Amino acid sequence: MFGLQIRFLSFFFGIISILSFFNIIYSYYLNLYLNLNTYYYSLIVSLIISILFYKIKITKKKILIFDKILTVFLGYLIIPLILSIPFYFSIYNLTFINSYFEAISGFTSTGFSIFENIKHVDQSLILWRSSSQWIGGLYFLFSIILLIDIYDENFKKTLTNFISFDSAEIFKQTIKIFLLYSVLTLIIFIILNIFSIRAFNSLNLAFTLISSGGFLPVNDLSNIIKQNSQIIVLSLLMLTSFFSIFFSYNLTFFKNKNVNFFYEDLHLIIYLIFIVSIFFLFFSFNSDFSINLLSITSSISNIGFSLKSNNENLTFIFLILVIIGGSFFSTSSGLRFIKIYSLFKYSINQILSFSRPKNIFMNKLLFTKINFDFNEINKYFLTILIFIISFFILISLLTLSGIEFEKSFKLAILTLMNTVNSSIYGLAEFDFNNLHFMTKYTLIFFMIIGRIELLTILVLIKKFLLKN
Repeated sequence: MFGLQIRFLSFFFGIISILSFFNIIYSYYLNLYLNLNTYYYSLIVSLIISILFYKIKITKKKILIFDKILTVFLGYLIIPLILSIPFYFSIYNLTFINSYFEAISGFTSTGFSIFENIKHVDQSLILWRSSSQWIGGLYFLFSIILLIDIYDENFKKTLTNFISFDSAEIFKQTIKIFLLYSVLTLIIFIILNIFSIRAFNSLNLAFTLISSGGFLPVNDLSNIIKQNSQIIVLSLLMLTSFFSIFFSYNLTFFKNKNVNFFYEDLHLIIYLIFIVSIFFLFFSFNSDFSINLLSITSSISNIGFSLKSNNENLTFIFLILVIIGGSFFSTSSGLRFIKIYSLFKYSINQILSFSRPKNIFMNKLLFTKINFDFNEINKYFLTILIFIISFFILISLLTLSGIEFEKSFKLAILTLMNTVNSSIYGLAEFDFNNLHFMTKYTLIFFMIIGRIELLTILVLIKKFLLKN
């Protein structure tokens, strides 16, 4: 019964072997031999695992949601093990926990780093860090599809416009999403090059932006982004991980489709315009608006990049934007705006129904004919409840490990929302390298929880309890 899911993982190990091969070619081309052998190790190991997993016989039995959850969770544990090989065997003498921490941080598109000075890191290893985010973003999109029965039935209906959930069509759907994801990465890379950003930096940023990651190829973003036009372009490109990955597809093939076809993106556009307008009117007197725009798009897309500015007073607002997040089918994390909006509207309708019992209040979203039912509202409420529980557990653990409460508060949000620590959150100088190993394992676990949600873990626990 587990064969199909194992093949799901084999695809990603195959991609790791391809990325390892590219790193080998890149190292030879630029005479970067310091960490060359490490990519041979990752190439051989990932290729062997990919072939072994692919050879496992596919079952024809119905796939249970329990098996899907276990597969996704297993992937988040073992794929970073392969990604950590170049870190562990590099010339920088990283311990296993530091190597695994860096790999998990990249694969979950979080961006926490144990490297204190990126300038001293080999270019090929910098590229490997960025690649780990890229494959992690792709894995996240596939895990959403695999676990969509848990997350949301309404979005499943919407996604059938683009992809099939028939198990017989899985390979075709895999290729379809992979190509779209790759094309968007290439477009971002080309646009960054057009605006005079060095090719190496453009490639790393393209891997980061499409995956909603947090790794930079330099110590500070200001070393790459210097002109106002570059700030604006980077801000707009960050929105690729805020909107649905199919948003560009919708715009390109909009003919003969009504607005209901991509209603979530329309809600997100209104939300974005509202946030940008508020900042423009009330928070741009003492700073350049383009810097605020970068901070806004960086926060709502859960990337977290920032340029140094006097935005300390807005830290809490940016953290709220991080928690809200972006589109359901995007590489961003967060609770998702459409879920919060649906829950808010449903709650208001319930309150009004008691005050005006003769009136009928429709639980229907703007721009769509879809009515969200009570079961979906329960899921949205449970998502928020689980986030609050996870948040307080993580704050407690971080505080007990010796981190002061304010930093623990911010770090807990950024960890669960898979967002990098930067100056707009007041954590730019946070030292991950010297954390206690138990604290690092705690952050590793909750970075994964941020990607799959605690709800999936509860389903696994329930399954095991019922078995016993």
